[in-house]
Amino acid sequence: MAEAAATVPERVLVCSVHQHDAPVVDLGAEALLAEVGLAGELCDVDFHEQALARVANALRAGLDKKRPFTHIGLGQARVERIASNRRVVLDDGRVGFDRGSNSGGIPRLRDAPVGQIDPWLKTISFWDGETPLVALHAYATHPMSYYGHGEVSADFVGMARRRLQSKYPQALQIYVSGCSGDVTAGKYNDGSPENRPLLAQRLYRAMEAAWLESGHRRQPVRQLALRSAPLALDFHEGAAFTTEALRKRLEQPSASIKSRILAAMGLASRRRQSRPIDLSCVDFGPAQIVLFPGEAFVGYQLMAQRFRPDSFVLSIGYGECWPGYIPTRAAFDDQFGSSWRWVGPGAEQKIRAALQRVLTHPQPVP
Repeated sequence: MAEAAATVPERVLVCSVHQHDAPVVDLGAEALLAEVGLAGELCDVDFHEQALARVANALRAGLDKKRPFTHIGLGQARVERIASNRRVVLDDGRVGFDRGSNSGGIPRLRDAPVGQIDPWLKTISFWDGETPLVALHAYATHPMSYYGHGEVSADFVGMARRRLQSKYPQALQIYVSGCSGDVTAGKYNDGSPENRPLLAQRLYRAMEAAWLESGHRRQPVRQLALRSAPLALDFHEGAAFTTEALRKRLEQPSASIKSRILAAMGLASRRRQSRPIDLSCVDFGPAQIVLFPGEAFVGYQLMAQRFRPDSFVLSIGYGECWPGYIPTRAAFDDQFGSSWRWVGPGAEQKIRAALQRVLTHPQPVP
């Protein structure tokens, strides 16, 4: 992407929306799987390279059509009856994190309190004078209604975005997921196909309201800066996540393919962990965009807002994804565990320091 844009990698911010029914790509893990006779079990390398080439070509071609922007617009709207936290207190007082995206059919998960979420969808729009160019919408929730059957779909967030794009075609409407590692639609979604358009309608209402508000809250852009802080997170603390244990599971023929895939991803994550992650912030003056790594919990998004209560902070999740889930300290204290968590305790302290650096101590990227 950086080569296509004729820039440096530090100036390229990449994220995923994080649909579960979509290809998982980890070329390092795929290479490890190929070594033990499981080539192609994780991802299709040829398809990935073709997809990456298409994106790079589109980026390169887009530079010939670039437009200046002179103003930004800021808007937000409360989203009703979508997000709920995974965390649920069980009848015996223990804490569980099993409220997934389609848990609404289970009474104890449906009836449990919403928990910690960010109820606001935030929109930053970009304008060339009176002409709208792009609107960036962000909301913190896993973007799934029904899934698990191999359908590659933009799901209810894609339905809402497409409807907004159709009604307001003068600007490119973009949707991204916020810090959603511990936030799902599970309280309000039972996984039935007919529930998908209901979720889409609720999200669409907020997106439209935030978009319209952003048009009324336009202001000239007087500064633009990119700041980045290196984030060196520790690896998972468990004995099952040592290099030796992961390698043993990868090479064990009797283990399930899923287990061996996760072992390969763990080993690949260990290799990537040696290079710090760029926690990046794009600063427009009255507004900031912050890109978080992995499945950062929503508490980090709320933390970023507390660092700049005077400003409009839009958080994006699912950047560099080797850490998998990134729990807050409180979630670690609640013994949050998952085969998809490769990061170790102490993440909150390091992310807090990085946020403080990029949000309150400006040091622009050259």
